[in-house]
Amino acid sequence: MELKRRSVLIYALLAALWVLVVVWQVEEHVRVQEYARNGLRNRSKDIANTLGSYIRGLQVQRAVFSDRLQPVLDDLVNGRTNELVKSGEVLAVAVLNTAGDQIASAGIPIDTEQKEIQQEGERWGQRRATFLYPIEGARLAQEGMTNPPAPVLVPPFTNSVRDGSRPFGRREPRPGDGGSSNVVEGVTNELASASGTNSTVAQGRPAPSEGRPRLPRWARARGWTEAQYLEAIQTHELHGMLLTMSIDAFQAVCLHDLWLRCVIAFFATVSVVSSGLAWGNLVKSSGLQIRLVRASELNTHLKEMNLAAAGLAHETRNPLNIIRGLAQMISKRPETAPEIQQKSRDIIDEADKVAAQLNEFINYSRPREVRRTRLALGSVVNEVIRALNYDLEEKKIALQVEGEQLNVEADEQLLRQALFNLILNAIQAADGNGEIRVRAEKRTATEALLEVRDNGPGVPAERRTEIFKPYFTTQKRGTGLGLAVVQQIVLAHGWEIECLPNEPKGAVFRITHLKVT
Repeated sequence: MELKRRSVLIYALLAALWVLVVVWQVEEHVRVQEYARNGLRNRSKDIANTLGSYIRGLQVQRAVFSDRLQPVLDDLVNGRTNELVKSGEVLAVAVLNTAGDQIASAGIPIDTEQKEIQQEGERWGQRRATFLYPIEGARLAQEGMTNPPAPVLVPPFTNSVRDGSRPFGRREPRPGDGGSSNVVEGVTNELASASGTNSTVAQGRPAPSEGRPRLPRWARARGWTEAQYLEAIQTHELHGMLLTMSIDAFQAVCLHDLWLRCVIAFFATVSVVSSGLAWGNLVKSSGLQIRLVRASELNTHLKEMNLAAAGLAHETRNPLNIIRGLAQMISKRPETAPEIQQKSRDIIDEADKVAAQLNEFINYSRPREVRRTRLALGSVVNEVIRALNYDLEEKKIALQVEGEQLNVEADEQLLRQALFNLILNAIQAADGNGEIRVRAEKRTATEALLEVRDNGPGVPAERRTEIFKPYFTTQKRGTGLGLAVVQQIVLAHGWEIECLPNEPKGAVFRITHLKVT
């Protein structure tokens, strides 16, 4: 029970460690994604700053001519500006006025009405990302245009004079932007005085106390009204920049990191599963060791019981011999009545039966110590046949020895006893005028087999594995220990024995793996 509770605790700990590693890898992947996203933002910011500086360098009296601006945007999209921009990195660029309209663009079309751009200043798609950046202090002019609009700066993305809409919302600066997220806010007094208006007019609203605002001299010379003047400013003021960049590099970094995290999670899973299996095997090994110790204790107890039983059988055999001798002596006296003589002979017969059983039990319980020597298998078989010649003649059984003359390595006494039990078992199984064959055959260069065949009733298939168990017999007068002793001797030599059917009838006892010398 304690081991089971410990196993549950170990498995729970391994599961918690696996969850911790997976959560850690997910957080690391999210962090890498955000780091790569910020890297792309910083990259776009550097490109926007470089482009803004280049545009300001094209100014003539605070105006940038469109025929000079367009090639710059085309070169930026095609990656020919300088080493800062790689080919295919910038997909599109657009320059916006104060009303949020595109007044110059290059590359793929950009939808400026997207809410992400208006609210967050950026939009992330599946293959591209669009960023909004300000452009300060420049106006767009047509080639040959004289008297460009005076340097009046309108606050960024104010309410449009034409439709009163707010095309871009105000975006708070992100950390590291280094200033306002929109274009420069506020109008300096110097620019306001140069335009001939006060701060209220500069913001697109007439001063309530002065009536009609003072317009620049060139605007008054052309007969422009205040609304026409402000519309010209909003139309030509370079107020913002949209930059669309490819996110292939960003996706490649995220994909590579995702694969890395998956590999780490896979190895963590393998480690947790392996640790769980190792703990399970350790628990099983501990259980098997406990069972082995108990089996060893039980085996020791059985050995002690076996020795005690063998000692009891040996001690019982001595008084049994005395009883047999006394009964035999009584039966041979001339003055003994015939009835008493018959009972004495019955006592002798029963004592012989009990003595035979005790001898077989003592023989079965005796430890098998093999002393291997080189033996002529044929001579051992002939000696056993001579010992059983009386039984063969009494039952009129023909015995034939077949096969090769082989020399094997075995214990002579144990091999003789095994053959004696096998042939005696065949004699008891065979009927009158039966037939027994003993055959030795060489199977390989180093191994041989020995068979004892009889034409008796045979052994049923379901009993062929049980016939070698102690006290299991198919004969009426058998003790059930003869074949058990044979199996002990065979296993002690490292051989194998099996019971097979003998066609057309009978049984075959085959000993294999005898070592040929």
